[in-house]
Amino acid sequence: MKFARLGPIGEEIPVLVHGDRHLDLRPLTSDVNGAFLADGPTERVRRALAAGELPELPEAAALRVGAPIARPSAVVCIGMNYAAHAAESGSAPPEIPIMFLKTPNTVVGPYDDVQIPPGSTKTDWEVELGVVIGRRASYLASPEQAAEHIAGYVVANDVSERDFQMAVSGGQWSKGKCAPGFNPTGPWLVTPDEVDATGVRLRSFVNGEPRQDSTTGDMIFAVDHLIWHLSQYLALEPGDLVLTGTPEGVALSGRFPYLADGDVVEVEIDGLGRQRQTFRAAELVR
Repeated sequence: MKFARLGPIGEEIPVLVHGDRHLDLRPLTSDVNGAFLADGPTERVRRALAAGELPELPEAAALRVGAPIARPSAVVCIGMNYAAHAAESGSAPPEIPIMFLKTPNTVVGPYDDVQIPPGSTKTDWEVELGVVIGRRASYLASPEQAAEHIAGYVVANDVSERDFQMAVSGGQWSKGKCAPGFNPTGPWLVTPDEVDATGVRLRSFVNGEPRQDSTTGDMIFAVDHLIWHLSQYLALEPGDLVLTGTPEGVALSGRFPYLADGDVVEVEIDGLGRQRQTFRAAELVR
């Protein structure tokens, strides 16, 4: 099952993507938010679909595609979770998951333009599997419990400014991760029954040229382990987003140039869809 949100920023309409149809979910919920995801959405939507209670959204194809989840209360990220990416970053594979945060307002639509911050010379792309929480996860007893707390999966681009991340963050990374729009998400939230998170393929492209190409089978820490591990240190709430790391092939490796004004980045994950962003140079407000 695929959920999406269509419409102008701040006015997105929740929909079910059913084949080539977009069915309005407003008879069930005002948004694809934590309350909806915590209330057994798959079965509720399935019943409403069978009963003919979800009308088709007129002119859906003409609407902007927003992030498939409403603004989360938290965006929790895992760094260097692919061994080859750790190596290209000049680091040994971590022995425990490395956690950092992005601010919730980084979450934008999958086709929205992304601004390169003023003064940036090292804005980078990172295709990532995103995990959306459907049930509060706190102090889970084992990784095996994690699946019960996952509402679905999304494509995410963990955009990063490497100078801000490495040189002026004091080792904390988040200054390089939190510029507005630095987390394009979607186009869909896909429920777990349609995704094998242990082996999906991730790819990225810059101006049509391939950059990253790997699978989640190369993760150091699998999704279930990550959700369990994070729950020992913080409470993940319904609607929260967890980014699980990126494979090798980013500009930080030194093999590719960083992003410049007008560059087009595309990222995709099998079964979860494809994004496309144009990067634009931002100017200081004077």
